[in-house]
Amino acid sequence: MSPLSFEVGSDPRHALHSLPLATLHLTERCNSRCVSCDYWRHGRDDMTLSSIRRLLPELLGLQTQTVLISGGEPLLHPEWPQIAELLRDRGMSLWLVTSGLSLAKHASRAAALFDAITVSLDGTTPAMYAAIRGLNAFDKVCEGIRRVVHEGVRASIRVTVQRMNYGALPKFVDLAKTLGAAEISFLAADVANAVAFGRDSNFRDDVATGLSLQPADLPEFAAILHTMERTHAADFDSGLIAESPRKLRRLHDYFAAVCGLGAFPPTRCNAPEFSAVIGATGRVSPCFFINGPLPTTSVHGLQDDLNAAAMIDLRRKIRAGCRPECTTCVCSLWRDPQELSAFRPERASHAAV
Repeated sequence: MSPLSFEVGSDPRHALHSLPLATLHLTERCNSRCVSCDYWRHGRDDMTLSSIRRLLPELLGLQTQTVLISGGEPLLHPEWPQIAELLRDRGMSLWLVTSGLSLAKHASRAAALFDAITVSLDGTTPAMYAAIRGLNAFDKVCEGIRRVVHEGVRASIRVTVQRMNYGALPKFVDLAKTLGAAEISFLAADVANAVAFGRDSNFRDDVATGLSLQPADLPEFAAILHTMERTHAADFDSGLIAESPRKLRRLHDYFAAVCGLGAFPPTRCNAPEFSAVIGATGRVSPCFFINGPLPTTSVHGLQDDLNAAAMIDLRRKIRAGCRPECTTCVCSLWRDPQELSAFRPERASHAAV
């Protein structure tokens, strides 16, 4: 049995005593204006350096190997370098997920602190980027990627595929090569989950419709994916494109399901058994797409939150396929139990947003 205390597939009442991967949302604030995300509309809360200091002994006790630093936009946090140094000094691998708007400015510092950096880049031209991300910052983000690559850090690009950019998938791969990225991955815009990406219950149908491919788009998208299997075969084989051709076709199936033309692709995920998301306010969730239960007391710790009865029951429901968010999930993650104790950023494609 692996060093993990929780064996995947064992009694669902069993508590978690190891957490190889922890995601920290340093802030809910963001300086992008993305059409698919609402953090920028109402995000206010930040983690504090003192809260990270209090959390650190628990992460060490839980044998955490990798900490994913996310948000909002984590580089907006005034103490992000101190937080990263604190975690890194205790032997943890650090992975930054960023919009890249200020990455060029902080390239040297970020490259020294993070083992891997993933940049969200949803356009291949300034106009496409501005239409999706709400800012005229395409060149700035590209420069940030170039600079961290020059500094020697492993940089990857994450593309959220939606109606305004699905036709540019081959150009995204070519752009990744130009910028020197080690990897590019593609994720469908989640139009079915009302709480992800800082959304609230007022997430509007018109926004979801604007993001989703429509029935008339699907044949063209299928043809693009089919052509990419031939024209970019070497990029699939080398791992530059993180997904296999088969997994990329799931994007088409997802949007077809959104259009009512088929079932959502089946998911296989055990992320809540080896990872957790800790929000800027301290709320602990089993994954990015499902909110965890609110703490029942004002004095609690990470292990208490992970092993509270409500959280154990939530993990049981996720494992049993009883949560509707899992049926429509765009970012399911599975790791074999024997691999979980050595979870590293370079092996973590699709582990988070």
